[in-house]
Amino acid sequence: MSSRFLRRLAGPGLIFTGAAIGTSHLVQSTRAGAMFGLALAGVIVLANFLKYPAYRYGIDFAHARGRSLLTGYRELGLWAVLLFLLAVGPLVPIIWAALGAATAGILTVLIGPIAPVPVLAAAILVLATCLLLIGGYRFLDRVNAVLLAFLVGSTLLTTAVVLPWVDWTTMADFSWTGEVSALIFIVALAGFMPNPTDVSVPLSLWKIEADHALPEGRKATLAETRKSFFWPYVITAAMAVCFCIMGAGVMHRQAIVPLADAPGFAGQLVSLYKEALGPGPAFLAGIAALSVMLTTVIAGIDAYSRTFAAARAILTGRDDVSYRRGEYAFFALLFVAIAVAAIFTLLTDLTGFLDLVTTASFVIAPGVALLNHLVVTRCEMPEAARPSATSRLQSWLAITTMTGLAIAYFVLA
Repeated sequence: MSSRFLRRLAGPGLIFTGAAIGTSHLVQSTRAGAMFGLALAGVIVLANFLKYPAYRYGIDFAHARGRSLLTGYRELGLWAVLLFLLAVGPLVPIIWAALGAATAGILTVLIGPIAPVPVLAAAILVLATCLLLIGGYRFLDRVNAVLLAFLVGSTLLTTAVVLPWVDWTTMADFSWTGEVSALIFIVALAGFMPNPTDVSVPLSLWKIEADHALPEGRKATLAETRKSFFWPYVITAAMAVCFCIMGAGVMHRQAIVPLADAPGFAGQLVSLYKEALGPGPAFLAGIAALSVMLTTVIAGIDAYSRTFAAARAILTGRDDVSYRRGEYAFFALLFVAIAVAAIFTLLTDLTGFLDLVTTASFVIAPGVALLNHLVVTRCEMPEAARPSATSRLQSWLAITTMTGLAIAYFVLA
């Protein structure tokens, strides 16, 4: 296989990775390390392991049918499509607002307070939307690949430097199991670890776009398709552990409490790189962090605009891939407008805001995972593309575990 073919085939998985690093890793994994050392590293690994089938089923269905998971939901019944939209829709503008604020915080740290964080966050969301409306999927794919490579390299280097500073005994510290606040944080941590489960739907749409970009007459096999997602997913999980190690090695070691405001926490993130690598490399790493946050913003806007445009196509009797550019633009502009309003009216505590969003995402995660499981086991698909017995068992284990944690959250909260 040519490198160009592999690169295009891996596009959806790499976009998935870029979207994950921006919030669940850069913010939540770092906070986990800062507050608990490596005590929650196992939780991070477990969350990545359990949620893998829900995402891969989106890739499998798109490969087998040339359609997104939304088509599968429609085949289960109109109720499934509407349930998904009603569960995800209210979270979209809040997620965008949180991403915009986190990005604005890092930008403020790097170049100074050129404008209030809400103004910067709103400008970032508007600019990202405009770039997507002009460049589309190919713009997203190319920008993500470059920026992601830069951040992964700088993060691996920083992690290697930080390793001697880590208190490895915290891995065996289970005192957090008796703390209600810690258990509630775990739900927030797992909600976006590595991404919201509903990202499986835009992931299937990205897969379709990537297939259209392959050389004419060349179609990937199922094995190639699964590998093209598996390895980016491994990178995603590894990066989550790296950020936890960085938080543990620098912030937890010095008992630094993560700040709640966007510029304050962003400054702490940049200081992680500065203490490990020195001022010069730290500035470059800060640029990389800003870059991947921008990628996350762009990926997030594209993901949900594409999802709701495809859903509208299905609800009006068309194929999910037949959505029009105008429908995509409508949902992008609608959600951005609501997100900007949320930034100016609701966003005062970044980490608290993110906890709210990620917790809500975790609460709906079992439902989305169940829908995906039903799609690949009940809807029309070639038998070879259906999950193995082991994969189905892993999927049921994930659904059961996430449901139990969601119930526990409501009891504890």
